[in-house]
Amino acid sequence: MTVARPLPAYLVQRYRGWKATAFEDNKAWYRHLAAGGQHPRAMIISCCDSRVHVTAIFGADQGEFFIHRNVANLVPPYEPDGQPHGTSAAVEYAVTSLKVAHIVVVGHSSCGGVRGCHDMCSGGAPELEEKSSFVGRWMDMLRPGYERVKDIANESERVQALEREAIKVSLENLMTFPFLRQRVEAELLTLHGLWNDIAAGALEQYDPGTDRFSPV
Repeated sequence: MTVARPLPAYLVQRYRGWKATAFEDNKAWYRHLAAGGQHPRAMIISCCDSRVHVTAIFGADQGEFFIHRNVANLVPPYEPDGQPHGTSAAVEYAVTSLKVAHIVVVGHSSCGGVRGCHDMCSGGAPELEEKSSFVGRWMDMLRPGYERVKDIANESERVQALEREAIKVSLENLMTFPFLRQRVEAELLTLHGLWNDIAAGALEQYDPGTDRFSPV
């Protein structure tokens, strides 16, 4: 049974405003995008948190980024088991079909998914341990990261460290995809990790040589 309803009035109003202004002023560009297909230079893997706005951070236009968003910007390891894998499918398409030159994993402050993983792993969220919890099973990927930061005494610092671990885990898992590793080793693709402090508007980038994040 279909339960879809008409759009809320405020979204209809915003769409009509966009169509009459931004779209009307840039018709040729939209026709170019539609006719020429997409040719993004980079894939962005970011959290689906509504406060994370990567196109605004980088001043990107339509067609510039291939964007995949999920809870806590996590990439699972390569598992060709015949089951549906949304994030892995996006990675495969970006690398093998679009042939992006860069993949950027963007984590952020105050991430609810990471906080859930922290609470689950520390025994404070038993509901996430249930097999029926989609969030809990997704955040299982970050358990190795929790093990690396669990001894940090200050809870706020521990959670922020886990947010950065989510980025590192994703970068590690990306390299388990054979077709991706091949392009990285051929220097046709580069991987990048960023952490965004929402309140400060700051970006930190991960340096695998020092295993540290530093300001951009």
